[in-house]
Amino acid sequence: MSKRFDSLTILAIMIFVLFSACSNQAPPEGMMKICNENGCSYQPTNTETYDSSAEFPDPDPDGRIAALEEIARQDPRAAYDLGLRFFRGDGIRKDTYLALKWMRDAAERGNFDAQKAVGRFYLTGLEEMGSDPKEAERWLSLAAERGDRESAQLLKEATEAKRSDAYYNRRINDWRQAFFGYWNGGYPYLYFWRGRRWFPY
Repeated sequence: MSKRFDSLTILAIMIFVLFSACSNQAPPEGMMKICNENGCSYQPTNTETYDSSAEFPDPDPDGRIAALEEIARQDPRAAYDLGLRFFRGDGIRKDTYLALKWMRDAAERGNFDAQKAVGRFYLTGLEEMGSDPKEAERWLSLAAERGDRESAQLLKEATEAKRSDAYYNRRINDWRQAFFGYWNGGYPYLYFWRGRRWFPY
């Protein structure tokens, strides 16, 4: 038993010495040794590796968006404002899904600007969503009932688009051009950041 143990010990020491010698060898020319949880291998020196431990910058370092989201849960004007900021990508990553989510939330709570915006969103469609004239008609009718002429005109367009694909296809580029012009620069925000807080205008 002792001889067998001695043989295994000697074999283990030889393997260790062999691997140690290999690990201290210089890599072949133009190569570098890369080690990870799967072991070590030689890679060309121009190889780029992804460092999953690298820290990504905080998308909301001063907490502005989190603070506006908190206000938006209580105030539909802030929800509209947040939707507009997500649509424009102003101070945050542009996200049309979140833009529609917050705009619709504000619209459902009776905010006129949001009802009109949601109607426009559904009439023209968004990047990941096609047009839905029937849903546009629903929201634009709410805004038009409040006396808004532009919403009344867009409501007629939505009704026609619902009836006729040819009409919709002919008008969609005009609507999109006007829509993006309005929402990227024409409509004002309803909240502003000063110091470390949001204030309504």
